[in-house]
Amino acid sequence: MPLYGGIDLGGTKIQAVIVDRDHEVLGQARRPTPTEGGPEDVARAIAQALRSAAAPAELELAQLGGIGVGSPGVIEGGNVSTARNLPDWEGTFALAEALETELEVSGMPIEIGNDVQVATDAEFELGAGRPYDSLIGVFWGTGVGAGLILDGEPWLGQGGAGEIGHMVVEMDGARCTCGRCGCVEAYAGRAAMEIHARKLHEKGRHTDLFKLMKEHDRTRLTSGIWERALNHEDKLAIELIERAIAALGAGIASAVNLLDVPAVIIGGGLGVRLGDPYAKRIAAAMQPHLFADDRPPDVHVAKLGDLGGAIGAALLVEPAGA
Repeated sequence: MPLYGGIDLGGTKIQAVIVDRDHEVLGQARRPTPTEGGPEDVARAIAQALRSAAAPAELELAQLGGIGVGSPGVIEGGNVSTARNLPDWEGTFALAEALETELEVSGMPIEIGNDVQVATDAEFELGAGRPYDSLIGVFWGTGVGAGLILDGEPWLGQGGAGEIGHMVVEMDGARCTCGRCGCVEAYAGRAAMEIHARKLHEKGRHTDLFKLMKEHDRTRLTSGIWERALNHEDKLAIELIERAIAALGAGIASAVNLLDVPAVIIGGGLGVRLGDPYAKRIAAAMQPHLFADDRPPDVHVAKLGDLGGAIGAALLVEPAGA
């Protein structure tokens, strides 16, 4: 039976899987995304993660039918541009070519897709999006991105579709990590939330966020740290999550007003970690901004969880009808 490799290249972790054509996961591995270096270091970490995922299946990578990668940034063929959540990745990098060299798999199909779009594709094919012909997948994590399915087909635009995190929800608002102001991601992206939390903490606001980060041996405020802080009823964490939900509600509702899709799937590190109660709160935050407020879209949590992006990446190299 053909086997495929899938990699989800996230802002804080690289998730790799080996799947068969029935999408059963035969091996998986996770590695931290490098915080220093550059694209070459990220490519090396991807290769290490995929080798680790292949080990439980006692599989040589040369036996794979292909390798798919879901990456942030703008994708053109095997090249990735402006993946700003990754270290020193402002320009264009030939990721597929670098992986072919790192993995020593000359001639193997290696396909690159946008990380959020491939995760949305997986939810549409295999997860919470199966009942729908059209949907928006919103992935709330280090950044905020979206994937689009319209009339059963992915909508990629000119290669940069789905950047819901950079829809403006407040004119001249908070500074985003992209350098612009007022974006959804400036309020709801985990990286921007950490920057804001640090500034407030340095000004004297009390929070246990950074204490929890150190206690759990983390170098960033991961989704798990935010969840623990919320469970501890940390006032600053609650305030910043509320701020994020308000921005997500406005941004997602605006996208729904444009596309009129029947469903929204909430995924990503924070979206999956916080789960259905927070998906319901995002749906409630959308309601005042919906033009057709008498028929709001269904809002679901991504069913495939953390592995959805990597499984979706593997779909990039599966033959049609496999």
